[in-house]
Amino acid sequence: KCTACKSVRYCSIKCQQEHLPEHEETCKKRAAELRDNILFKQPESTGDCPICFLPLPIGPKKSTLMVCCSTIVCCGCCHANLTREIEESLFPSCPFCRKAAPLTDEEGVMNMMKRVEAND
Repeated sequence: KCTACKSVRYCSIKCQQEHLPEHEETCKKRAAELRDNILFKQPESTGDCPICFLPLPIGPKKSTLMVCCSTIVCCGCCHANLTREIEESLFPSCPFCRKAAPLTDEEGVMNMMKRVEAND
């Protein structure tokens, strides 16, 4: 098997050496394509923020799961919502569904269980 382009198989080393002049140019092109694919491959996305439609960061600490609607929102949208609420003296709410934030942990767990029962 050609070690550079991995697209041609040979029966022996002698066969590979005889075929090298014909194969060398296409081999270099294919090896460059493989290298570019590995180099420029984007990491898998965890989805998009439903508010700003930007890709969600891969790190779990850079996005927030809203317990009221089971929606994952980026921290930028959470921050913008929090800033708006502070400026307008509003009660904290979900940036996606605008439902009031739970006052206690028990309320948050109850909201989460509603979403579990709804299977979303």
